[in-house]
Amino acid sequence: MDSITANLQAVHARITRAAQAAGRPPGSVALVAVSKTFPAASIAQAHAAGQMAFGENQLQEAVEKITELRNAGPLLLPLEWHFIGPIQSNKTGPLAAHFHWVHAIERERIAARLNDARADGLPPLNVCIQVNVSGEASKSGVAPGEESALAAVIARLPRLRLRGLMAIPEPTADRALRRQRFALLRELKERLTKEGHPLDTLSMGMSDDLEDAIAEGATMVRVGTAIFGSRKK
Repeated sequence: MDSITANLQAVHARITRAAQAAGRPPGSVALVAVSKTFPAASIAQAHAAGQMAFGENQLQEAVEKITELRNAGPLLLPLEWHFIGPIQSNKTGPLAAHFHWVHAIERERIAARLNDARADGLPPLNVCIQVNVSGEASKSGVAPGEESALAAVIARLPRLRLRGLMAIPEPTADRALRRQRFALLRELKERLTKEGHPLDTLSMGMSDDLEDAIAEGATMVRVGTAIFGSRKK
């Protein structure tokens, strides 16, 4: 058994245990394998082990890998591509063309450009609003409380489908603080649902904190290092 396959099995076991501890079915938590900086061959290995969803945060690198895998033959299809990085206005066209999910919308202008760039023949682009739950100046995302106005804008864009909220809290060994950050995102999602937005996604939790995220309601965890190893420079 190769290391990626073994690592995927270990991550799925962690997800299952965390979901059971929270009284939730394991199938309620989806896994996005964060493949940024790793080659298409590593993605192919993960796919062969049953992984379908992959996350990237550098557009040019991602499009090269998407194209390579798409041209490799039907055995590697279908893959589900998630863009999880900051979004520049001039990159919205390729994002709308190549990805199934965009996790980090924080501006109305970006949402509008993604909507305009999404081809009519494609299903609506699944999107999440990124919330800066830890208030770090270095982090992207709207401040808590600002997500409602952005959600109202996205709801009016026919080629986007607002699925939920996403966050990347500050790294910390303080589990109580981690749970607090994740709980805040869950509460914001619940508030939006009460406002009439049919959300089903909380994209939160990574290699080091997925258990705490699942305990607070994560429906999608984004895991890279625990699957592929230390990130390549």
